[in-house]
Amino acid sequence: MPGRQAKASQSEEYVRRLAEIVESIDDAIISTDLSAVISTWNKGAERLYGYSAAEIIGKPISVLVPPDRRKEELSILAGLRRGERAEARDTVRRRKDGNLVDVLLTVSLLKNAAGEVVGGCSIVRDITDRKKLERNVEMLMREIDHRARNLLALVQATVSLSHADTPEDLKAVVGGRIHALAQAHTLLVERRWTGADLASLIRQELLPYASERTTVTGPDVDLPPAQAQSIALAFHELTTNAVKYGALSVPTGRVRVSWTKGNDGILLVQWIEQAGPSTSPPKRDGFGMRVINEVVYRQLGGKVDFDWAKDGLTCRIELNFEKASN
Repeated sequence: MPGRQAKASQSEEYVRRLAEIVESIDDAIISTDLSAVISTWNKGAERLYGYSAAEIIGKPISVLVPPDRRKEELSILAGLRRGERAEARDTVRRRKDGNLVDVLLTVSLLKNAAGEVVGGCSIVRDITDRKKLERNVEMLMREIDHRARNLLALVQATVSLSHADTPEDLKAVVGGRIHALAQAHTLLVERRWTGADLASLIRQELLPYASERTTVTGPDVDLPPAQAQSIALAFHELTTNAVKYGALSVPTGRVRVSWTKGNDGILLVQWIEQAGPSTSPPKRDGFGMRVINEVVYRQLGGKVDFDWAKDGLTCRIELNFEKASN
C-alpha cells in the first residue's frame, strides 16, 4: 500500500506540474472532443482569443473560426476522426472582439487509455509579427522590382537617345548620363526613397563647377522617385551643353537656376545662361536637346521651351507637379 500511495502521489505531482506548464505557456492550448466541443482552455488561449475558460468551455470551436476558414476546420476534424494528426499550418482565427489574428496551428490526437482517439489538442501561436514582416518584405520586393524596371527603362531610353561620332565619345556620353542617374539614385537612398529635393539634384550636377559661377534658388520641392531621376537626367544634359558650348565653356560665363511652385501645382523651372558665347537656334535638335524633350514631354508630361539669346541659352521647364506626384 505505501508503494501504491507513493506512486499515486508522484502521478498527481506530475499531472499538477504538467497542468502548471500548460497554464503558464504563452501559446494557446485547447482540447476538444470529436464533436469539436471545447473541453479545456489555458491562459494562453484567454490572452490570444479574449474568452475566459468559463465563457468558452462547452462551446464549439467553430466560434473561433472565420467563415472563409470553415472548410479548413471541417477537414481537420475529419482527419481527427480518422486518427490523422494535422500538420502545422499558418491560418487565421477570430477573437472575441471579432478581430482576426494570424496564427500557427498544430492539432494533435488525444487518446484514452485504450488507445482510442477521443479528441484533438490544438496548439495555437500568434504569428502577427511574422506575418507583418512577411507582408512588408513582399511589398518591399515588389517596390524594388518596380523601381528597378523604371530605372532600367530610363537607362534604355537614355542609351537609345545617345549618339557620338566615335565609340569613345559615345562611351563618355552614355557614362555621363548613367552617372547622373546614379547620383539621383544616391539622393533617393539617403531619403529612403521618399523623394529627392530639387535643389540638391541641381546642385549635385553643378558641383564640379565654381560656386561663384552658378546660382541655384527656389522654394523647397520634393520630387517623387521616378520624376527625380528624370529631372536629374534633364539637368545633366543642360549642364553638359553649357560646358561644351554654353556659359560654362568660357571663364566669364554664369548659370542661374531658379524655380517657383504655384498653388495650382505648376512647377516652373528656369535655366538661364549669361555672359557666355553667342548662341543661335540650332538647325536641328542636338541629341542632348532630344533627351530633354523626351524626359519633359514624354516621361513627365510637361512643357519645355528654349530661348537662344545672344549671351546664352534660357530653358524653361513647366511641370504639373501635382500630376507628376501621382
